[in-house]
Amino acid sequence: MVAYSQCEYSGLSPASIEAIEAARGDRKPWTGELARVWRKRGKCPFTPNETAFVLQALSIPTNTNMYLAAGDGLVEIEGLKPTYTNVVTKSALLRGEDLLNMHGNTRAALDYYVLINSDSYVATFFRNMDKMVAAMRAYEGLHNTLFLGRRAYVEMTSKGLDGKELLQALWVAHKEDFSMGRGSALPDCFCETVISLYFLLYMI
Repeated sequence: MVAYSQCEYSGLSPASIEAIEAARGDRKPWTGELARVWRKRGKCPFTPNETAFVLQALSIPTNTNMYLAAGDGLVEIEGLKPTYTNVVTKSALLRGEDLLNMHGNTRAALDYYVLINSDSYVATFFRNMDKMVAAMRAYEGLHNTLFLGRRAYVEMTSKGLDGKELLQALWVAHKEDFSMGRGSALPDCFCETVISLYFLLYMI
């Protein structure tokens, strides 16, 4: 999703940038004031690096077991696995031929099944799949669901917050979201032994 958002990203490795540009094709990222406005509104998906940082701000242990849905490419793994080492993807669960023979709808169905049956669910973006998963989890009474605050992250970083100050601010922002009824609250520590992490990052 990072590639298809047409948002500009900094701090990525040359290999990740190359992978994003290859996926974008002729679509060029927004620049100038349009790029700043789009990001300020929280319209840009989190990169895996940003996601890892926010998860740490929410005190989610780095040894948490995670299922990475949708994304299964260089950008996701490069940005997430150095911090969260217990990440499982479809390619790790399925043998090569089985994965190759699985078409797009079946892959999406596998992700959906895992996500609605996981102990916890975290979304880095908010599109159709996220809405369906969140709705089904709410219907089933599975309330350990969290949508990461992209707008809050941009507002805080634009103010120059970083390090421990940014970590604390992100914690407070997510707690306030839930206290104001904008989400299904996770436990106070935001921790579970197993968490399903849904990435809408359709990369290679």
